[in-house]
Amino acid sequence: MTTTVPRFEELAAPSHWRTVDFVSDLHLQASEPATVAAWQHYLQTTLADALFILGDLFEVWVGDDAISEPGSFEAQGCAALLAAVQRLPVYFMHGNRDFLAGPAFLAHCGITGLADPTVLVFGAQRIVLSHGDLLCLDDVDYQRFRVQARSARWQAQFLAQPLAARRAQARGIRQESEAHKQAAAVYADVDGPAAINWLTAAQAHTLIHGHTHQPANHALAPGLQRVVLSDWDAAAQPPRAEVLRLTAAGLERVAMAPMCEQS
Repeated sequence: MTTTVPRFEELAAPSHWRTVDFVSDLHLQASEPATVAAWQHYLQTTLADALFILGDLFEVWVGDDAISEPGSFEAQGCAALLAAVQRLPVYFMHGNRDFLAGPAFLAHCGITGLADPTVLVFGAQRIVLSHGDLLCLDDVDYQRFRVQARSARWQAQFLAQPLAARRAQARGIRQESEAHKQAAAVYADVDGPAAINWLTAAQAHTLIHGHTHQPANHALAPGLQRVVLSDWDAAAQPPRAEVLRLTAAGLERVAMAPMCEQS
């Protein structure tokens, strides 16, 4: 697969930001109420100055028109985001599950879309933000699908189907995902040299991403690191619901498990 370094968008944090939170891979769905409750509790209580969602907020997104369906899960999810943006700015980057979330979704929720990748300038720090899937070069089949699914033609054809048909396909995706988890399948990991190339091109020292469901801090080279976000599953034992928090002191992993128990 191509190792071309993409063009980086840049976002400068306002000087009043003191705390920034990052999350990814919540895979919100109606069949996982504990995770939904943990997420809603977090949105209602976080004291962060900004929140960055780095993809796969939803297990699947079948089109922005789903928000208009009375009582839909998508409408409920947007309502929680809309309430949160009254208190803090929320930024959203597409993942491999919710890449069809479009302008109507962003406008309805009052959140700001982010290009993948984006460089966050926070004080003297330059941090590359990405969902992470673009860097999983060994997952050749997925990379081919990614190119196809990001094309305007593929998306237009999918979205032209009735909402019910798209929901039926989404159920199939969820079943495949559950089978993947039950089989304890190993997710493809980020290519180290490609990550180093990104950081060098962006003149940054840290890459923050999700997608792999393998939360850890990796030293890539002297002065260069990648920090992997946790996925969320509040019903797991032990629960997984973690926020990565950035302050002037650095990065800290904050477990939201106590919030799950209170929900």
